[in-house]
Amino acid sequence: MSVPADFGAWSARIAELGIELPPVVAPVADYVPAVRSGSLVFVSGQVPIVAGRVVATGKVGGDVGPDEAKQHARTCALNALAAVHALVGIDSVARVVKVVGFVASAEGFTGQPAVINGASELFVEVFGEAGTHARSAVGVAELPLGVPVEVELIVEVA
Repeated sequence: MSVPADFGAWSARIAELGIELPPVVAPVADYVPAVRSGSLVFVSGQVPIVAGRVVATGKVGGDVGPDEAKQHARTCALNALAAVHALVGIDSVARVVKVVGFVASAEGFTGQPAVINGASELFVEVFGEAGTHARSAVGVAELPLGVPVEVELIVEVA
């Protein structure tokens, strides 16, 4: 593993960007927010919940616009980082490995990659080159709690 030059300074970078990690979102079923296995942390799917409440419902390309959904994907990504931070500390992140984004899509909507860019762009903003990652952006019929977006995350830690 090649450790990035900024390794260990992510919390300072987050503060510099004016980003505040939210509290970890409480699970809505029988799972934990994140699990570490070796040098990887797997984060459960995160939805747009702020201060304990769902902030959006609906289908993208229908009652939720793509730009709005992109912002919700960013919220999901912040929730994912909060789960990582609570488990291992954000400064232990060596790189973002994989992002999986799910978009509750209205019939005919094919802009899932642009929506999930809301998460991807946040990871690059925070981690620079170490934030670039493999990714899937998948359109689905429904998501838990009726939300428009869900994001899963895998990070490597040192």
